[in-house]
Amino acid sequence: MEKMSETEINERLASMEGWGYEENAIHTSLEFDDFKDAFTVMTRIAFEAEKMNHHPDWSNVYNKLEITLSTHDAGGVTEKDFKLAKIIDDLVS
Repeated sequence: MEKMSETEINERLASMEGWGYEENAIHTSLEFDDFKDAFTVMTRIAFEAEKMNHHPDWSNVYNKLEITLSTHDAGGVTEKDFKLAKIIDDLVS
């Protein structure tokens, strides 16, 4: 998959609430009512990521989830990252 330009990335992010671009990756932060809700969403994301064979860099502290997406093989952000970002948005909406 081909790495996207910064212009392409920013154009795509303009229509995605809560996502930003920095350090060659797209990022979002999510906050839930409690740890159980955060972990439930992480589990649902994990199943989708596994199906895609495309795994996020993420961290979780209690009810907060930080997600970073980048396609390491391509050296930056690709269409795969935006596909997973959309899945994540759909899961949490």
